Amino acid sequence: MGPLAGTRIIELAGIGPAPFAAMLLADLGAEVVRIDRREDIDIGLPVSLEPRFDVLSRGRRSIAVDIKSEAGRNLVLRLASSADALIEGFRPGVMERLGLGPDPCLAANPRLVYGRMTGYGQDGPLAPRAGHDINYIAIAGVLHAIGSPDEPPVPPANLIGDFGGGGMFLALGVVSALLAAQKSGRGQVVDAAMVDGSAYLMSLMYGLFAAGKWRDERRANILDGAAPWYRTYATRDGKSVAVGAIEGRFYRELVRRLGLEGEVLPGQHDRAGWAELARRFAEVFASRTRSEWEAVFADGDACVTPVLSLSEAAQHPHNRQRGVFFEQAGVVQPAPAPRFSATPASPGALPSAPGADTRGVLADWGFTAGEIERLEAEDVVGRRSG
Repeated sequence: MGPLAGTRIIELAGIGPAPFAAMLLADLGAEVVRIDRREDIDIGLPVSLEPRFDVLSRGRRSIAVDIKSEAGRNLVLRLASSADALIEGFRPGVMERLGLGPDPCLAANPRLVYGRMTGYGQDGPLAPRAGHDINYIAIAGVLHAIGSPDEPPVPPANLIGDFGGGGMFLALGVVSALLAAQKSGRGQVVDAAMVDGSAYLMSLMYGLFAAGKWRDERRANILDGAAPWYRTYATRDGKSVAVGAIEGRFYRELVRRLGLEGEVLPGQHDRAGWAELARRFAEVFASRTRSEWEAVFADGDACVTPVLSLSEAAQHPHNRQRGVFFEQAGVVQPAPAPRFSATPASPGALPSAPGADTRGVLADWGFTAGEIERLEAEDVVGRRSG
């Protein structure tokens, strides 16, 4: 199932963007095998997850390998020789030190697509430095644009660096390189960096800034909460609604449904009047509950929607009808996207514990029973130890 059915991909286990890319590729039908380490590692999370809650690991099987050993390294190279792609998320130089960098992998399989996910990229002064989403979006110019002008910038969870600018760009790069390999017969290295991808996501803003149409300040522009018709408002019950009435016809519908049509208000694009307009809108929205406002705007195009929590989003009628979320082993989670008419995507199997599928994967990838037994006896493969 899925448009990538028949594609074999190896994932060197990590955290954040690379697992997200692997989940996306698996959801789209690729057979992705995750190579976990044999030993427990510190991934920086305060709690460990039962496998079924590890949504980013869904849809793929796991083998645990001692990749620091010669036998483990040779095992990975053998898998790479029959794979279409390999993805890894280590700092620059780590895979080379393990003997699993692009050169030996492409020597084993010249058609291999070798996807690399880092924060700062494979080169540049910051390339060897540690960092996280917040650091990468900071130097890309993204973080500075988010939040209140009177307070330091607010990190938007890890959505922009890890997942938007990182994992999605890695997945796109891998699929693009796979298409190129089909034509040329040659693989290549995909250097995906979260700084690069996060900056790319800001293309519209950089263009507007160069044209003098975007202020290099927080909450000073039409899309960052400064405009009264593109922000959130509190309702009487302490919840919120989102307003995105940018176009004139939507703005007029907003004003009408708020009951302000006959009132003298500042013009929509009169920046000097935005504070007064926002004050008046806030006053009106605070007069009713969120559900009451949902009813008011339900059948119109004023671009007003409820701000839903994680627990509420899966229950919204639109999301339920479209199947935006699904439940697997008691865990509500987002369904694969995008949709395909002829090759529908599927989330696949439940996440596996590290090393849980070692025997089955190796057998499916051409290892004999004797070879598997020897690798187990030598403690090269198996379930995670520790």
